[in-house]
Amino acid sequence: MSLQDGGTPEPHDDGPGPVDRGGRGPETQPGAAPAGDVPGGTAPVPTAARRGRPRSEAVEQAIFDAAIGLLESGTPLAELSIEKLARTAGVGKATIYRRWPGKEELFVELLRSVEPPDPVLPGTSLRDDLVTLLESLRQRGLAKRSSALLHNVFSQMQLYPKLWHAYQLTVIEPRRRLGLDAVQRGMDRGEIRDDLDVEFVNDLFTGPLLLRTVIRPGATLEPGLAERVVDAVLDGLRPRT
Repeated sequence: MSLQDGGTPEPHDDGPGPVDRGGRGPETQPGAAPAGDVPGGTAPVPTAARRGRPRSEAVEQAIFDAAIGLLESGTPLAELSIEKLARTAGVGKATIYRRWPGKEELFVELLRSVEPPDPVLPGTSLRDDLVTLLESLRQRGLAKRSSALLHNVFSQMQLYPKLWHAYQLTVIEPRRRLGLDAVQRGMDRGEIRDDLDVEFVNDLFTGPLLLRTVIRPGATLEPGLAERVVDAVLDGLRPRT
């Protein structure tokens, strides 16, 4: 991706101005190779696979803080450019492009950082897996209700197809796969009927939570809701004798 959009990358631009304005030693050990750019259009390379100095968590947090501050101050997504983010965070634009191919990928990772983490399913039974998964959906629903930032971003995000597609692909789809895999394991173990479509069964479990968080945002998300939904649906999906 071309960086010739107004501004020259600094030779050492991995330190955010507002966070550290000097007096800091080099981030690399003597003899370490300089950091390489992440190839355009690909996800950031994990630290263990990168050559040269590791990605600075302080720099990324400064960029996220800048984005959050601008959004909370009322800056629309359409006006939140890489140039404005870099200026607010006190870094060069090359520092941002080195980590994310563009604004869409940056925002997807930002949203992941402020949402509850994806659940780790116990794998002990279908009921245990689904209760864990639905409880995670309930907590996400509560987080979106209590966070003005999340509510604001999600209300705008669907107006930008590229951003919404990136979020669907990298955040929503992996979570949906957790449910599909859990349902398939339950069918294979004989815990529920195996004559139904896996996606249909998964929708039966997740539908009530999504209904209350998306279509009926004022509906209750009380503790114990995940267990009640799972038990009610499981009761109708027992293997036929």
